[in-house]
Amino acid sequence: MHILLIACHPRDDSYNAVLRRTVQATLEAKGHEVRLRDLYAEDFRPVLSAAEHAVTNAPGANRAGIEREVEDLHWAEALVLVYPTWWYGMPAMLKGWFDRVWLPGIAFRIGPGAIEPLLTNIRRIAVVTTYGSPLWLLWYLGWPDRKVVGRGLRRLCARDCRLDWHYLTHMDRRERWELERFLTRIRAAFAAW
Repeated sequence: MHILLIACHPRDDSYNAVLRRTVQATLEAKGHEVRLRDLYAEDFRPVLSAAEHAVTNAPGANRAGIEREVEDLHWAEALVLVYPTWWYGMPAMLKGWFDRVWLPGIAFRIGPGAIEPLLTNIRRIAVVTTYGSPLWLLWYLGWPDRKVVGRGLRRLCARDCRLDWHYLTHMDRRERWELERFLTRIRAAFAAW
């Protein structure tokens, strides 16, 4: 399977970096072709400029400067996002990647009354994320990042696109054995792909 792995954490010595390396190694060991896009390591520019915004709704013209990202999206059969959840949502860097790359003519087209998906090549999305919050608070707040991915982004993919959500709550208070246990769960989940 062609898998686009989007990693989003500023530090390579973080637990999120360990998660990213674990996901990638597990998928590659199973024979999948993985393209890693580490947004911070690549110094991805998440800010949508005025010039880019001016051509946002102009398919073709809106690809300038993001050709590699577009090619990766159209190549992928699965999308894996590895990121920490900050302030109940994805980091600004990752949100900026969606703002700049998932554009009309690339991820969707504007149809009569609704947007129509164009990333029908993507049949599976997996999220691996960490939360400082307890689980009850995520439920109370309506689990904002899960709604964005599950109800918004997934809608732009294949009709039966599967969503796998792997999360660790109370991140800042976890013992080493708990972090290792979560890594074991991640290895098992992605080894089953």
